[in-house]
Amino acid sequence: MPTLTQPLHDEHTELFPHVDRILQVAGTITNGRVVELRSGLDEIYSFLAHHLLAHAQAEEAALYPVVQKALGSPEATRTMSRDHVEIRSYIEELAALKGGLGDDSLTKAQAASLRRILYGLYALLKLHFAKEEEVYLPILDKFLTADGARSMFEKMEGAAEKAKQALALA
Repeated sequence: MPTLTQPLHDEHTELFPHVDRILQVAGTITNGRVVELRSGLDEIYSFLAHHLLAHAQAEEAALYPVVQKALGSPEATRTMSRDHVEIRSYIEELAALKGGLGDDSLTKAQAASLRRILYGLYALLKLHFAKEEEVYLPILDKFLTADGARSMFEKMEGAAEKAKQALALA
């Protein structure tokens, strides 16, 4: 039976394969050639920088205020917001490292940094989505009315669109 938060479950389901792709690419890192790795890194970066960050900004603008209200505390989503800060930091590190790669081979330091970033992102994203799915969404399903859910999702869509436009200009 669908819940009021089903649209967010569905969006997460669409995001999960991209998160799993991070793990796949991390597993291909060697101290060798960069050519094959570069396309995987470009794919991951594009997803993270142009889609996932917009999703996070939409959560901050529209989802988390509703969770805070449901839980009766403006601090209720602070740890989730901190996850977003760390995710953004990893994305920035990935961009810098990706930009510094040559065409020939990875150094040991580059390979280690890429592994740290990709495995860190993967673990953080998996945990972040699990917290939303297992903690916040069940709370919202009990708290929200149909009109409240519709309003929240409209605000999320607007915030995500605004974020995508801003990210495209950056």
